[in-house]
Amino acid sequence: MPGPYRPKPSGPRPPMGRKPDPRQQKDEFELRINEAITAPQVRLVGDNIPEQGVYPLQKAIRLADDLELDLVEISAKADPPVCRIMDYEKYIYQQKKKAKEMKLNSAKIVVKEIRFGPQTDEHDYNFKLKHAQEFLSEGNKVRAYVFFRGRSILFKEQGEVLLLRFANDLEEYAKVEQLPKLDGKKMFLYLAPKKAGVAKKSQQKLDREKREAEMRAPKQAEENAMPANGGLLANAKVSAEALKALKGDE
Repeated sequence: MPGPYRPKPSGPRPPMGRKPDPRQQKDEFELRINEAITAPQVRLVGDNIPEQGVYPLQKAIRLADDLELDLVEISAKADPPVCRIMDYEKYIYQQKKKAKEMKLNSAKIVVKEIRFGPQTDEHDYNFKLKHAQEFLSEGNKVRAYVFFRGRSILFKEQGEVLLLRFANDLEEYAKVEQLPKLDGKKMFLYLAPKKAGVAKKSQQKLDREKREAEMRAPKQAEENAMPANGGLLANAKVSAEALKALKGDE
């Protein structure tokens, strides 16, 4: 048996789940100004008024009019409310600009990965070194790692030397956040970009490069005889010399 008749409500149906119009939302930086201030008297602060202190609201508004500025309520909870005479539009612009800068500065830092394999030759190493320089110059962090496949894990010491060489070659662009550390079959090195303007060679690095060049000169024939695809062990041999020179500076 059907239930009792219930008439439908007249008029338009209220919106369900509609988001508020952003144009009608109050700006987070919005403050009460001029005639919108409701307190009968206010405390004026700032260096553009004859004397700081408590003023009747209308007198404070006249002072702002004389300066062709706005009376802005900066602390509504105080008794009486604290106000300042300023350019309100300029204040809003500065606050929004500051908030935007803070948001950009707190943005998530991108971490770029550089992978080395057990057969990383000199050409591939230099190619990845160039990419790391670009990543760091753009303000990104770099996570470099050597992936040991199968029995290549026996050469983890050479992998560590390779990553130390990588960090040494990026000294102008980065600072080491974490030294090479083995995690499973991967050995990781973490680098963070240096601040702008500090990518300048130190005298220590110039001296080290000079010594490295002198060390390589008598062994040029041996290096030329090394296979192009010398792999991780070949890189480690060159890296060991750079690491030895690096430790000699410490």
